[in-house]
Amino acid sequence: MEKVLVTGVGGMLGFQMMNIMTERFNVIGVGHSEMDITNPALVKKVIEKIKPDTVINCAAYTKVDDCETRHGEAFSVNAEGPRILAEACRDNEARLVHVSTDYIFDGRKSDAYIEGDYPNPLNIYGRSKLEGEQNVRRGLEDHLIVRTSWLYGENGANFVNTILRLASERNELRVVNDQLGSPTYTKDLAIAIRALLEYGTTGTYHFANSGICSWYDFACEILRLRGIVKSVIPITTEEFPRPAKRPARSVLATGKLAALTGSAPRPWQEALKQFLEPES
Repeated sequence: MEKVLVTGVGGMLGFQMMNIMTERFNVIGVGHSEMDITNPALVKKVIEKIKPDTVINCAAYTKVDDCETRHGEAFSVNAEGPRILAEACRDNEARLVHVSTDYIFDGRKSDAYIEGDYPNPLNIYGRSKLEGEQNVRRGLEDHLIVRTSWLYGENGANFVNTILRLASERNELRVVNDQLGSPTYTKDLAIAIRALLEYGTTGTYHFANSGICSWYDFACEILRLRGIVKSVIPITTEEFPRPAKRPARSVLATGKLAALTGSAPRPWQEALKQFLEPES
């Protein structure tokens, strides 16, 4: 059975990746304490010891606004970490799967972004993730890069949990309505990555749940599914300034992946319903 090493298992995607991959692979998970991906000697030691066929990198610095003032940490984890992993995988003849983001794009395209579109990140987080992609491509031929967007899931801070918490604390919510994207459940992303591995694919792919919405639409659906009646006010990005600039329309096209696997991602509303009502 193929041996897979998953990094960042203490995070939201790494946690879900472990659950999905153990069904069909011999999976070993490591968190920051076991393998800090910014430490070349430690990465080399762990990979040489485990001898994985594939490494799935779910470790990332994802606090988008904090990246604006913590440049060093952002680039260390999101750019240098992938370079170190790619070199270690090359030296040990392992494949590297690296997870990237819609935030490498500037959001000015009227259609969904395809894999070959020109990247132009608006913030430090996006720049660090783009550099991570480039380092993987330069360092290792046998790689797979999967870009995704608006992630939520178990075992981590995310928009869904934030909205539910705020709804319990406030009588009124104000949510941005002029940024568009595709909410993506970590479970669906993990299943897609597993499928790509089983197909033996390399290169760059996009995955997000299908459909487009604003953060306001997303918030309203979260509350509707939970049966919470709350006043939700749509606002503009200008009315809710953040340290990091966000793309206005960071929608990812998933046709390349769908053509390979024969199925398109399920609608974001359906995935969200399963996350909020797992027994349904």
